[in-house]
Amino acid sequence: MDYRRRLLFHGMALFLIGLVTGLLEQHFSNVRMALAAHLEGVMNGTFLLAVGAIWSEVRLPSRASAIAYWALLCGTYGNWAVTTIAAILGTGALSPIAAPGLSAAPWQETLVTAGFISIGLAIIAASILLLWGLRGKAALVAPKA
Repeated sequence: MDYRRRLLFHGMALFLIGLVTGLLEQHFSNVRMALAAHLEGVMNGTFLLAVGAIWSEVRLPSRASAIAYWALLCGTYGNWAVTTIAAILGTGALSPIAAPGLSAAPWQETLVTAGFISIGLAIIAASILLLWGLRGKAALVAPKA
């Protein structure tokens, strides 16, 4: 699989999703959290574009590359999705600044909390793998004529 090209595709797709979320943010239960979802889409899309741009420099075994790739996609899309769900449901337990005075049913708060924890772990795992793959010296590449 061409991870580099797929990361660039998903980066642009998530960037676009973030832009569309921004257009719709006034229709959510929690407008501040909808703004956060818009920003998460745009920033995580940009992050995927950046990772795609440097992917050829990442030196990992194929299994670790696959894990990093899927952790990146789960973490970035998940970040936008869980933030959007929080904006729709009006949850506020994990985000008192973005959701002052708001709270949802306990199961909804638990769903959003579990989602954010899972996403955090996925992004941290992907970042550690990327950092590990970037260690050492750069590969020598002959200049193009």
